[in-house]
Amino acid sequence: MNTGTQPASGSYYERVDEHHYKPTVHAGGAWDPDEQHFSPLGGLVVHAIDRHLAARPGNGLALARISYDILGRLALDECEIRVESVRPGRTIELLEAVVLIAGRPVVRARAWLLATLDTATVAGGPDDRLGGPEALTPWPMTQVWPGGYIASLDVRPLAPPQPGRTTAWVSTRFDLVAGECASPLASYVALVDTANGIAARQPPTAWMFPNVDLTLHLHRQPEGRWTGLDTTVTFGPTGQGLTSTVLHDVNGPVGHAQQILTVRPMPPH
Repeated sequence: MNTGTQPASGSYYERVDEHHYKPTVHAGGAWDPDEQHFSPLGGLVVHAIDRHLAARPGNGLALARISYDILGRLALDECEIRVESVRPGRTIELLEAVVLIAGRPVVRARAWLLATLDTATVAGGPDDRLGGPEALTPWPMTQVWPGGYIASLDVRPLAPPQPGRTTAWVSTRFDLVAGECASPLASYVALVDTANGIAARQPPTAWMFPNVDLTLHLHRQPEGRWTGLDTTVTFGPTGQGLTSTVLHDVNGPVGHAQQILTVRPMPPH
């Protein structure tokens, strides 16, 4: 049963209890409006991890990698998120989060947490900052993609989007969970899965290319309300594809994201 509802105030989810969340229409998917778009669900998993860590403050660890495996259809129904420590530690820890819908696991995520230290004197790497989003013209992605999630976005490309190659800023006015303050990281991650849609190589009316996973590696914690996506999409010759993204905030690069795609013609209706 579709339980997505219009919330009293704009959000992607409403809390039901400690571990259960109800998606709103704004979480609606691009391939099917009766499914959840993975992007806000990915952010919700980080929000659940944040709450798990808040129960034991003072560990001084930061999320440095999170990988998601999408196990099945993400119905626009109430979901449950359970978090546990797989490899405890004072300086390194591995957490696992499982998302269940109707009692069935639909997403498994693993997050590596690393100690936070002052390494400013040795910090370095590529620093190709993107131009800021304020002066850019919004791009109505609803011309390409349907769904409540896509309609909720403010997308501002730095140049006209091209098949397989787009760089854009993404933000939203909606809360992740109604009435709750999400961390900058959870809010940032909630927009990263948009990458596969901003640089579509083929029209989604003719070809399907959903991702079955998402992995983020972060060398710095993102700041601010904008998620910068410098995205390249590659289709291989035998039905597989890859979406690769350099992740930015307004201060510069923060890491990388990868998504493996299953590429196939859209079945005739």
